[in-house]
Amino acid sequence: MLNLSLSPSQGFTLQSPKLPPHHRSLSSKISLTTTPTTHFNPTSYPISKTPPAKLSVKSRQSSEYFAPQQQQAANSDAPSPPRVFVGHSIYKGKAALTVEPRPPEFSPLDSGAFKLAKEGFVLLQFAPAAAVRQYDWSRKQVFSLSVTEMGTIMSLSARDSCEFFHDPFKGKSEEGRVRKVLKVEPLPDGSGHFFNLSVQNKLINVDESIYIPITKAEYTVLVSAFNFIIPYLLGWHTFANSIKPDDKSRGNNANSRAGADYEWSR
Repeated sequence: MLNLSLSPSQGFTLQSPKLPPHHRSLSSKISLTTTPTTHFNPTSYPISKTPPAKLSVKSRQSSEYFAPQQQQAANSDAPSPPRVFVGHSIYKGKAALTVEPRPPEFSPLDSGAFKLAKEGFVLLQFAPAAAVRQYDWSRKQVFSLSVTEMGTIMSLSARDSCEFFHDPFKGKSEEGRVRKVLKVEPLPDGSGHFFNLSVQNKLINVDESIYIPITKAEYTVLVSAFNFIIPYLLGWHTFANSIKPDDKSRGNNANSRAGADYEWSR
C-alpha cells in the first residue's frame, strides 16, 4: 500500500512501504502541488458535450510508405524468366543435322499493344563429319526454314520431294553472290528422305554440299516438332494468353469485320 501525506504548501506525498527507508525519498515520492485557498465548485464549470479528441496511432509497418517499398523490393528481387535454348540433332556417318526454333519478333504500338513484326522460323544446321562420331561445326552451313516451307516438308509423302532456294542478299548489292539450295528427296528404298544442302558463297569462295539421310522415324519426329512449334512461330500463343473471360472486344474485332461477317452472329 501507499502512504499518503498532505502538506498545505507542498502538496501530496506518496510513499511505498515496500521499498527500503533509504530509497523511499528518492524513487517512491510523488508530489502533487495544490493551492490551499482554492475551492472547487462543480456548478461553476460548464460541462462540455463535445466528445474528446480521438488519438490515432498509425503503424509505419502497415502504412502507405512501406507498402510501395516492399512491393518495389519484391519486384527487384524477383528473378527474370530464364532463357531456354532447345534443339533436336540427328547424327549420321557423313554429317549431322541440328534443328533449332527461332522466336517471332513483335513491335509495340501507340496503344500499348504489340503487333507481329516478323514470323519465327526453324534453323537447320548441317555439319560435315570430321572423324567417326565427330563433326566439324566450324564448317557448318545453315538454312532457315519459314513456316510455309515447314508445311511443305510436313506434307511430303514417302515418294514426294521438294526444293527450296534462298538468297540471303536478295534485294541488296550482293544479290546473287550467295546461293543456298535445300533438297528433300525420297530414299531409293522408300525408308526415308535425303536432306541435301548445297551452298555457293562467292564472297568467301565456298562451294559445299552436305547431305544426310533421314529415316521414317526421324522424319516423323521432325513433323511432330514442326506441328507443335508452328503456332508459336506465328505468335498466336501471345494472342491466346492475352484473352480474358470478360474481354468483349474479341481481340482482332477491328480487322475481322472488313468485308466479312460471322455466320453465328446473323
